[in-house]
Amino acid sequence: MVKRSPLYALQKKLGAKFTEFAGFEMPIQYSSIKDEHLIVRRKVGIFDVSHMSNVWVTGDGADDLISLTTVEDASRIGDKKSQYTAILRENGTVIDDTIFMHLDDKYMIIPNAGMDKIVTDWLNKKAEEHNINSKAENVSDKYVILAIQGPKSREVLQKLTDVDLKNVGFFNCQYIDIAGINCIISHTGYTGELGFELQISPTNHAEKVFNKIFEAGNEFGIKPIGLGARDTLRLEKGFILAGNEFAGGRTPLEATMSWTINWDHDFIGKKALIKQKEKGDYERLTCLICTDKGIPRNGCEIQKDGKKIGMVTSGSLSPCLNAGIAMGYCHPDYREKDLVLDIMIRNKPVKARVVKPPMVPKDWAQQNKILTGKLFI
Repeated sequence: MVKRSPLYALQKKLGAKFTEFAGFEMPIQYSSIKDEHLIVRRKVGIFDVSHMSNVWVTGDGADDLISLTTVEDASRIGDKKSQYTAILRENGTVIDDTIFMHLDDKYMIIPNAGMDKIVTDWLNKKAEEHNINSKAENVSDKYVILAIQGPKSREVLQKLTDVDLKNVGFFNCQYIDIAGINCIISHTGYTGELGFELQISPTNHAEKVFNKIFEAGNEFGIKPIGLGARDTLRLEKGFILAGNEFAGGRTPLEATMSWTINWDHDFIGKKALIKQKEKGDYERLTCLICTDKGIPRNGCEIQKDGKKIGMVTSGSLSPCLNAGIAMGYCHPDYREKDLVLDIMIRNKPVKARVVKPPMVPKDWAQQNKILTGKLFI
């Protein structure tokens, strides 16, 4: 049976079209994917991302458990700070990529959709095996998660709180009152734009917060945003989607996440990663922009001179570039910037150029202010 967000009735009222994703019935779009995408790039959009999960990690050994089970040393992450990281198996492959927030004497981990029980069980199993005084508690059903993303996101939320949001720096987090409701705010994002996330509990407060944000954002043209635009927004920036980029068992090194690894502490999977790093012949995630017409999709073969050298894991039409874009794993000999490869789309080769992420630059909206004669930012 599929799950629904506590805001399902509100989503329906706003005209959402729904799809199933990771066991959830979610809005795929409200107007069109392209329109919603460009609203976030140029103005501000609000996402209900309650399909994501919430897991509290508590106890005297909470930092030890986080450090053991992720590639980050939690003792380095101070109070009111967040960190992007990965939870690994012993063989170095990724169980889930996640963000954890350090709040007072405990941590909140945000697993991906459908991963709440898997992550909770894994953490508790490792705490028991290593005699760590810590407990993971799955509280996903007790929270609604809203993401407010876009250049105007701070201005919208600032209307609803006395806290100066300029002091909530990138990857900071804290408790805050928004529209009179106490929640957790973080400053991360999955769009590459300025943005904030709100963890709201109990869930019956969420509709009030959503409506107040919507009212505050009216002057900026705020719109509700669905799963479709969320996917194209993250893909333009080269951000990983766990169900795609980690399918089949991939390591952080293969997924070009080596920058997240703190090698100066012991963690599950470290030995396997060191061995892989020393060998060096592993496939790596690669970004591609099509120079021919065509829209790549998950599972498309990547070729060079008729020889298979990789596979697309995520692909779509970029609303900003009006071109096909993709991420996929390629043999390390075929990742040089500007190298032209072929993506096989419907059994036809489509030329694509290797690029470094992000595929759409941070200042894209500034460079594209005018559309059909109207100033958007």
